[in-house]
This record gives sequence, C-alpha cells and structure tokens, in this order.
Amino acid sequence: MTVRRPTRAPGRADTATAGPPAPPAPLGRRRFAELTGSWRAALRIARRESRRSRRRTILVLAMIAMPVAALAFLAASYDMAELTPQERVDRRLGVADAQLQWIADAPVGQDEWGEGWYSTDGKPPSKVTAAQMTALLGPGSRVTEMRPRVPLTLRGPHRDEVVNGRVLDLTDPLARGLVRFRAGRAPQQPGEVAVSPVALRRFDLRLGHAVATADGSRAYTVVGVVEFPDDLGPVVALHPGAVPATGPETDSVWLADLPGRVDDELVSRLNDRGVVVTARHLVGSPSATERTWLGSIRQRDANDLSTGVLIAGLGLLEVILLVGPAFAVGVRRRRRDLALVAVAGGDAAQLRRVVLADGVVLGVLGAAVGLVVGVGAAFAGRPLVEQYVFSARFGGYRCWPTALALLAGVAVLAGVLAALAPAWTAARQDVSAGLAGRRTPAKSQGPWLALGLTLVAGGAGLAAFGATRTSPAVILTGLILGELGLVCCAPTLLGVLARLGRVLPLAPRIALRDASRNRAAAAPAICAVMAAVASSVALGGYLASDGARDARAYQPALPTGHVLVNPIGSAQRPTLAQVTDAARDQFGVDAVAPLQTPGCAAAETGYCDVTPVLPPNEVCPWQPGDQLSDSQRQQARADRRCQIREVDYLSGYVQAAVDDGTALPLLTGVDQVTAAAATAVLRAGGVVVTDPRYLHDGLVTIRVSEAETGPDQPLAVRDLPGYAMPRAIGQSRLLLSPTAARQLGLGWSTTGWVIGTTTPPDDDQQARFAAALRPFGTLSLGVEYGGAPRDISPLLLLLAAAAGLITVGAAGIATALAAAEGRAELTTLAAVGAAPAVRRLLAICQAGVIAGLGSVLGIVAGLGTAAIVLVSVNRQYAGDWPVPDPYPFLVPWPTLGVLVLVPVVAMLGAGLFTRARLPIERRLD
Repeated sequence: MTVRRPTRAPGRADTATAGPPAPPAPLGRRRFAELTGSWRAALRIARRESRRSRRRTILVLAMIAMPVAALAFLAASYDMAELTPQERVDRRLGVADAQLQWIADAPVGQDEWGEGWYSTDGKPPSKVTAAQMTALLGPGSRVTEMRPRVPLTLRGPHRDEVVNGRVLDLTDPLARGLVRFRAGRAPQQPGEVAVSPVALRRFDLRLGHAVATADGSRAYTVVGVVEFPDDLGPVVALHPGAVPATGPETDSVWLADLPGRVDDELVSRLNDRGVVVTARHLVGSPSATERTWLGSIRQRDANDLSTGVLIAGLGLLEVILLVGPAFAVGVRRRRRDLALVAVAGGDAAQLRRVVLADGVVLGVLGAAVGLVVGVGAAFAGRPLVEQYVFSARFGGYRCWPTALALLAGVAVLAGVLAALAPAWTAARQDVSAGLAGRRTPAKSQGPWLALGLTLVAGGAGLAAFGATRTSPAVILTGLILGELGLVCCAPTLLGVLARLGRVLPLAPRIALRDASRNRAAAAPAICAVMAAVASSVALGGYLASDGARDARAYQPALPTGHVLVNPIGSAQRPTLAQVTDAARDQFGVDAVAPLQTPGCAAAETGYCDVTPVLPPNEVCPWQPGDQLSDSQRQQARADRRCQIREVDYLSGYVQAAVDDGTALPLLTGVDQVTAAAATAVLRAGGVVVTDPRYLHDGLVTIRVSEAETGPDQPLAVRDLPGYAMPRAIGQSRLLLSPTAARQLGLGWSTTGWVIGTTTPPDDDQQARFAAALRPFGTLSLGVEYGGAPRDISPLLLLLAAAAGLITVGAAGIATALAAAEGRAELTTLAAVGAAPAVRRLLAICQAGVIAGLGSVLGIVAGLGTAAIVLVSVNRQYAGDWPVPDPYPFLVPWPTLGVLVLVPVVAMLGAGLFTRARLPIERRLD
C-alpha cells in the first residue's frame, strides 16, 4: 500500500520541523486588541458618515463649536489680561530698579513682590523728601516721586468730569519708562499736562489747547499725548508742581535707580523704617513658585466656583439637547447600515460604538474648530478688548492651555453624551425591521415617566431647600435635576399629544404623529427650548420681584423731583439769591430754601448729635443688633413697639435741621394745611417731627450729646412743644425752631439748599445749573427721582432674546431634521395629489410643535421655579426680627410677551424657508 504525504501549502514550514506552536495571547491582551479594533472600525465608519451627511455634520459642528469658541475667546483674553507677577512688576517699575512706598513710621512686613504688606502701627508717616529716600538707599542712588491717584475735576464740553490725575516728572528717565508717548512732549512746567487718547477725545482737545478745572481756578495746556498701560481710560499726567501734596504720604510712591541689585539686607532695613519695596526680581525667594501671599481663600470663592461649574453644566446640557436630535435622525437614516452590521456579527456593544464614534468624531472636530476660532478671535480682537473691556494693556500672547484642553474635553464629552441616547436606541433596534426599512414601534414609556416625575419632584424640593439656605449651588443642582426629569417626561407627553391630534386637520396631525414617532429627535429639541425659556422666565421673575421689593423698601430723601444742593469745600459759597436765580433760569422754579444744620459750640469738634427721644412706653426692649432666641424673636414680632420693618431700623437716623417754616414744605412735601400747622409751632418756638412716636402729651424730648461721648453723657435734655407730621415724605426728620435751638445751646449754619421742582431735571439741566454757579464755588447736586423701581426691562428683554434665539434655533433644527426624515411621506403625499402648499404648512406645524410645546412647558416650569424660590426665601425669613420685606411674586410680562411671539416667529420662518413644491421620486429598476 502506498502512503501519500500531505502536500505543504506554499510558503509554510512543515509542522513536524517548525517546533511547538506559539502559546495563545493572554486574555486581557486579546480583549484590548478586539476593543481597539472595534473602536478603530467605528471611527472609520463615523468619519465616512460625516463626509456623506455634510449638512448634518456642519450643523452639529456649528452647535458644538460656537460655545467652545466663545469660551476659548474668554479664556485666552483672561489669560492675556492676567499679568504674571514679573509683568506686574515691570509695569509698575518701568526702567527703575525698585519702587518704594512709605507706609508708616513703624516696621512693616511684606511678601516677596511687595504686593502684600502689613504694619503694626497705622500712623501715617510724616512728610518725606527725595533727600530722605536717597539717604535710606545709600550713595549712588537716585529717586523720583510719583502720585498715581489724584482725582481731578475738569471742565468738559458738555459737563464736568472727574478724571484720574497722575503726578510725575515725565522728563525724568525713571518716570518716562512708565508711559508710551503717542504725540507731543513731556510737561516741563506746572501749567502743562499730557493726556491720554481717551481724555483727548472726551474733552475735545488738541495739542496746544487748554483745559480748565471745574472751579476755574487753574488751566493747563496740553503738550503731549501719552498712554499708561495699566489705565487706558481718561488720564491726565501732571507736572509735580501742578498739584500741591495734600493727602497722606502713603499716596506717593518713589521710583529708585540703584547702583547695585536689591538684596535682602536692603529690603529688611527699609521694612524696619516702614518702607515697602517692590523689586524687579524676587526678594528672599529663588523662584516665583515659592512666593508667599498675604491673604486667604474665602468660602465665597468655593461657592462661586461651584456655582460656575453648575452654570457650565446647564450650558453643557443645553448643547446636548440641541445636538441630540441630529444624532437621533442620523441613526434613523442609517438603521439599515446598522442592521447589516448586526447581521455580520456585530453585537449590541459594537453597534453602540458605531453611533458613539459619531459623537467622538464630531466632538473632536467641533472642539478643534471652536478652539481655533476662539483663540484667533481673541488674538485679533485684543486691542478692542484691551480698550473697551479691561481698559488696560495685556501681557504676552497666551491662550491658557489648561483651560483649552478642558474645553476640548468638554466638547468631546458633549458630542458623546448627545449620541448616548441614540446609541442605546440603535443597539436595541429590531434587525429585521431595520433591513426592511420599517419603523420600530415605540415601547412603553412608563418607567421613564416615573423616573421623570421623581426627578421633577426631587429637583423642586432641592431648589426650595437651597433657597432657604441661600445657596446658589444647591438651587442650580435642583434645577438641573428638574430639567432632567422633564426630559424623561417629554416622550410620554408627545405620545399623549399624538393621540389627541387625531381630531386635527391633516398638517398638524402629521406633525404630531412625526414628533411622536421620532421622539428621540423631537423630545431633546422640545426640552432644549423648555430649558432656555424656563431659565429666562425664572430669572426674570426673580429680578422683577427683587426690583419691586427694593422699590418698596426705598426711603426717599426728599419729595420726588426736588434737588438738594451742597457746596464742596468751604472757600467760597453762593448766596441764597444766586442759587434762586440759577434755579429760576435753568429749572423754571424759584422755590428755594436754605438747609440749616445745627452745631454744638460746647463740643470740641463743633459737631454734636441732636435727636428726639422716644417715650418709655414706645421703646422696644430689643435692638436690631441683639442676639435673640426664637422665643424672643416671636415676642418682638408680637410687641406693638417693635413692629417696624427692617429697612426702618436700618435707616433709623433722624436728620436734624433748624428751620422757621421756610424749608419745611420743600423737605417734607406735606399739604398746605399740615404745613401751616407745623409752621405755626415752629414760629412759636417749638419743634416738628415726622415720626408720631416721638410726640407725647404735646411735647418732644430732645437730647443733645457729643459725638465722642455718646448719649450716656448728654449735654442737654429738654422737653419742647412739638408737632408730628405722620404723612411727611422722606426720611425721619427733626425740625428745630431758632428759639428751640438757642434753648438747647445750639448754633446753626447753612450747609445746602433745597429746590422744589415738579419733575426731576435731566442731566443737561443739572449741568447748566452747575455751570451757572461755578464762579461761586463747586457744588454737588442730588436729585430725588421718587424711588421708582429700577428699570429691569432691558435685562428681561435680553434674557427673552437669548431664550428666543435658542427656541428659533431648536425649532429650525428639529424642523429641518423632520423634513429630511419625512421625505418619503412627502413623496407619498405628492403621489396622491396633495397640494404644493401642504409641505410648507407641514413645516409650519412641525416648528409650532417644537417651539410652542417647549415654550409652554418652559413658561410653566419657569414660573413654578420662581414661585418655589421666592416662597422658600420668604418662609426662611418669616420668623426673623426686625421684620424684613417679603419678596412679592410678580410675572415678568416683558419676558413672557417676547416668548409668546417667539413660536410665531419660528413658524413663520419655517414656512418662509421651506419650498412649497413636494418632492416627486420614482423607483429606478
């Protein structure tokens, strides 16, 4: 019998001579290789799909890249604006070797950079001269003085303005290194100045023009245009002889030129004399990493950080909800391809990776585009940001790599999270239905509904708890949980609405049916609209409530429209006739009265406290600063003598004045009958109070005490005939007649004038009035606007505009995706003879479903959130004493008005940008 050997395959060695077979790879290594290969294949599929569906890819990239670009712009701008310690020192020193500041006539301690210091004695130093500073530094040294903060009021073309003046000798090379000359030369005389470009434009100046102070006492000639890198606002550089030194010596700094380097021995010697040193190089430390900081991290910083993280989390959730529908529609359009992967042996995990790879690829691309655009915009727009935002020059070109890496990671995370729900759906789809192109029936949403309701209830409770603890982080956490709960409830709500839509006409019925069928795409879009609208409404409701509360707590100083004029300084003052003439010419009124303030000749300072004294039966046993127990607070709230609002306690100071009845109507705004009665009491030698509690048996007890000794050692206590005006406008006042003031041993002087006007004068009228009295002295004007609530309408409209933009964007995205998904249904409608306008009407209804339903849910959720927060805050302070004003619940009507119109705008936009012609397709055999 012949035995035939088996033939060897070409290129293979005989197993009999090849040795033992290689051992199999370890299980972990094989698993890693399989996982790597699966992800590699999924990423290739995702890259191919992104090229095929370019419109969807561009849409997702735009939604991911826009917030990344905005945050990258802020991060790069912030990093460039945040100077390093060495950059700050270089900016402060210019070309000098050190900067010296005499703090006190006692030893001081400082950090290595001279930015933080402390002193054991707060006594300011005596006058310091350049010779003294040079003697401290040693032979070969030279110093120049600079005062960086000198307020200067200049006369402008329209009104007087206060600018920052800097006193330094720009002809000195040490000081010249601190500025950048744009034009002209340095001031060489006390009558010459150099101004910044902003001051040049604001005061309409040119080189050689003159600018005068507001009181007209001095005039300066502009000889140069300079720029201070640390202040790009209106700055005026003055010659050292232009402004005399009137402030404390700590306002001055000295730039020093030293023959050698600043060492520890020199710094220690100067610190012992009370001088803080800022050297060009670190003092006492070899590197900036060892720098000490005389400060501490506050708890508020951690709270702000947590609040910022949660706000960023809300923004990330918004991006996920907006991007999610695009991935959901992409999965539905690729269900046949995914079914083929499953038929070829792909398991559920591999199907999920195929969809998640879309999120990874688009997240990476969106992060790259956003970072490039954001950083490029920050570099290109740096001059504008320096000028109009920070008002200071930046350091070097930096982009904060750590923050950018974090942003890139968050962008990729947003893409993966947005694809997470579609990936889970793709892994559970019916393979047969996917191969046949049939829709998979929606499964019961009962568990998701239960989870959503639980999250909504838990989030509302957590937000209420955070409101009672005034913790923004806890409130935001509750809002995030509630929003996630509404996301879980949205699919069930769509199913219910689809069943109710059977009675509607064709177009809205199809729109509701498509939204119910494509819940994975419609629900996130609706929730994105809901989140934006809810945030806008909740914040708008809180702002409206807070504004109304502030308006109710406002204590006016004068009747509405009245003007209080006070002189600045005591060198020169206008007379009553001059003030009356200016008021008649500029305000059209002649109701002017002097404001007389009592003074105490017996006091060392000439100032004493003149106040009415409450009768014993009107004195509350507790004071606002006392630490009260719960039972004592309840007693205080029940006590008639203590039932005063918190704002009344905080503004409980009684302003005293001497008047014969002339200023009384203008100060209090009472009617003629009450004014006549009060004037009669004053002319009879009595006193008038605006708080009836001080009046007892027709008398008012007045106590005069020195400010330093306090009320325990009064100078005089006397009961005088009095009159109470309970309906007086303004703060609590005590009006003394001249006779009563003399009986108390008081004198008085004119400290201002009150002008009665019917309407508050505008800025131009005030400027003309001040200009008319400028030759007689410098004045300050205070106008009472009546305590009207601050106008928050622009802020509410801005919030509504932001929410409306998101609503229109989400509605447009969802409508476009629904149109792409429903192309086959539109073809069927065209085949059965539907009118061309059906497609446009269907797009309008689809946009209405997304925008309308999201806006309604958002308004309800926002009002509910605002109510929870306000009620919780009111309950928190319900038992406090003094009694605080509660927050009223107000509906932000400007916000609601805009948000009601937004769905209409979204529907009109969908109808405008949708072609009316129905697609007609035929099958090619």
